Amino acid sequence: MARRSFPVKKFLRVESRTSRSPSDDEQYYFMSGEKASQFRQLTCQFIQPLYELRKPFLNFALGVVLRSENPKYKTGDHVYGFLGSQAYIIYHDVPPLTILPVIENLPWSVYAGTLGMAGQTTYIGWKLYSKATKGETMFISTAAGPVGSAVVQITKDQGLKVVVSAGSDEKVEFIKSIGVGIAFNYKSQDTRAVLENLGTGVDIFWDNASYLFCVVDTLYSGILEIAIDLLNVYGRLINCESISQHNTETKYGIKNLLFVMLKSLSMSVPIASNHFDLLGEFYIEFPQKVFGSEIKYTGQRHQGWEQVGQAILNVQKRQNKAKAVLVVASELFSHKL
Repeated sequence: MARRSFPVKKFLRVESRTSRSPSDDEQYYFMSGEKASQFRQLTCQFIQPLYELRKPFLNFALGVVLRSENPKYKTGDHVYGFLGSQAYIIYHDVPPLTILPVIENLPWSVYAGTLGMAGQTTYIGWKLYSKATKGETMFISTAAGPVGSAVVQITKDQGLKVVVSAGSDEKVEFIKSIGVGIAFNYKSQDTRAVLENLGTGVDIFWDNASYLFCVVDTLYSGILEIAIDLLNVYGRLINCESISQHNTETKYGIKNLLFVMLKSLSMSVPIASNHFDLLGEFYIEFPQKVFGSEIKYTGQRHQGWEQVGQAILNVQKRQNKAKAVLVVASELFSHKL
């Protein structure tokens, strides 16, 4: 196999285990989770823990508090955080959890995507690192996902020239439907040629892929290299994701990092968990934008624990059409997921 660490369905299983009821000094959550996409075989330190064999894997999830003796949380609170993929969890020491605002007619599953980690990443990356000014050119790679599409929509009134790529004609049409004039399929069009034809260079590159090649099965430069070549002096590179590198046997090396220095480029990584101080204002602004259709979104929901393996595999192979969300406890939420 060209890739060695894709999840294999037969090794991913859902287990039922007998568990005692929580005592009075404990609390537990019923999870409806978005499955995290990373499977890493590395030993160095990361901001998120590595997955452990034979243990429930961690993911960004939202759920309902069923019982609590902790004054910060009350029964019925809807919460979001980085949690285990379990039917319910008993906590003595509660990890950082966000109590979500209740907005009727806004599906709870949106909080696992556009209003979860993806939206937080968008908000923080744009607010802290874009430094955009009117008239600049911005390129967003693989922009049909929850982060890329949110970036597209919050930049509409910024006076920018926005160019985006996506991995299928269907995704290109979705991006055009939310207001982008220049959108192309990087699998059938040459990314370098499209950007060079702009004639303006690129001032901001929002990177959601990093090393995807611009034509399928052809070893052209990766998208990140192309962007570094074409970024203008003092350009900003916001590296949001490198999904193409999660399961490769050989990691792709960037060959033109010298240009980062020669052009005085800035390279930033927006990590939502590094900026808890901004999440309060995020939850004031973003849910209302989504509810008011200022930010449109798509999602691909999977029903039931038995869908876990296929959902993860689809994300890893980039076969999902939208943000993958696993729904396992819809009956516990205050309104529809």
